[in-house]
Amino acid sequence: MGPRWRRKSSEKLRRGRLPAEGLAFVARDADGRVVGTVRLWDVMVEREISPRRGEIGNCRALLLGPLAVDPAMKSAGIGSALMRHAIAEAARRGHGAVLLVGDAPYYARFGFSAGKTGALAMPGPYEKHRILALELDAGALDGARGVLKAAGRKAEAARLARAA
Repeated sequence: MGPRWRRKSSEKLRRGRLPAEGLAFVARDADGRVVGTVRLWDVMVEREISPRRGEIGNCRALLLGPLAVDPAMKSAGIGSALMRHAIAEAARRGHGAVLLVGDAPYYARFGFSAGKTGALAMPGPYEKHRILALELDAGALDGARGVLKAAGRKAEAARLARAA
């Protein structure tokens, strides 16, 4: 993830939140050691519902990341397997879209593109061309615009609920 990951826009959306329900995955080797992980997080952004009347609503989506693989296991297909599993499970759970900040050439193989992200922004520094999206339901991001906001369960609230 690199030494500056805490300052990244994606980390700002994840900080203090839990991953989306059922959407945190770990890959293990034959000895049970963790060799990869990926998580998806609930986010929302404004959606223009009726352009003529100026009506605005919320568009919910998932933010994918980080996707991390043990450097010793690179090129073993672990990252691809985690991506395919995460996308399939997000679709199975009824989510409409997945967003991420990443390299288009890598994520294009999973269907991600910048085609629906032109009106979206991250909260903090980021490179605009790296915001990518995959619609799991066609049109899920139609009218989406503005800065992404965290929308998931807060970590502290979950800890308190378990303690009760």
